[in-house]
Amino acid sequence: MAKLDRVMLLIHALSESNEGMTLDEMAAYLGVNRRTAERMRDIVALHFDLDERQDERHKRFIIRDSLRRVYTRPVAAEVAALQAEVLAHQGAGRDVRAAPLAALLAKVRGALDDREKRRMDPDLDALTRAQQMIAAPGPRAPVPLGLLEVMQGAIMAGQCVEFDYAAHPRAEPKWRRVIPYGLVHGPLSYLIGKLPDREPTYFRLDRIIDARISDRPGCAPEDWDISAWLSTSFGVWREDPYDIRLRILPEGVDRARGWRFHATQSVEELPDGGLCIRFRAGGLRELTDHLFSWAGELVIEEPAALITMMRERAALAAGMVAP
Repeated sequence: MAKLDRVMLLIHALSESNEGMTLDEMAAYLGVNRRTAERMRDIVALHFDLDERQDERHKRFIIRDSLRRVYTRPVAAEVAALQAEVLAHQGAGRDVRAAPLAALLAKVRGALDDREKRRMDPDLDALTRAQQMIAAPGPRAPVPLGLLEVMQGAIMAGQCVEFDYAAHPRAEPKWRRVIPYGLVHGPLSYLIGKLPDREPTYFRLDRIIDARISDRPGCAPEDWDISAWLSTSFGVWREDPYDIRLRILPEGVDRARGWRFHATQSVEELPDGGLCIRFRAGGLRELTDHLFSWAGELVIEEPAALITMMRERAALAAGMVAP
């Protein structure tokens, strides 16, 4: 019998035993000597919770949990990663994202028994102290926690959603009934909704008032792909797509090789050691703002509309510097 087969037999025997097994019983069960049984026990102990119990004369060993539990039990690094996400969303004011993750974290920790918690707590405490998400600058737009539940409920029920919506902070809210196509989360959270005879568009969740599930059915077509829809824009601004061509200068190549400008981009090596980045997308305003961080490493070659917009934005940026 191969060594792996013996170890697997021992794992099942230790998990199915009510009393546990001594080393001599393990050796007899596997048909090996005591020393080999000790080595196999040590291998099992590396991967499973192996309890040691002392009866009147012998030490007995048993795997206390079901084998399934061994493979579904979270480890400290996984819990710490989830906790870091919760804290990052809370710190950025994105409670609409933090709340469901915090609820999941509480359920994960609540499923641990006392022994698992005691074993995990030192590692979890160390990782929590040593890990933190970077707090990037950005908008803070609180969203009522119940609003996300309304939107998700409408999507799951295949119903339209109704609400009052202010397109701008000073605009008068107007009633809308839309088919909910999806939800997008980032610095801000959006509903992708479709009005009659119009293309799907974004609605900022923080500007939605008095949302409720409609009694009118409505859902996205079966073949509608949210990822494909998002890829037609750079960011969230919706406009007709442009063919974008960017030339990365040799001094920016190392950075560009580890950077993704767009999900559909293609990369071409240039004779001078630079790169040519091509993709098709709308959202020139957001793209222009992003490309400011590439000054000195990149040249915009197409389209003309993007070149014009960058010149206008650069002229405005010059006015931000005190004389």
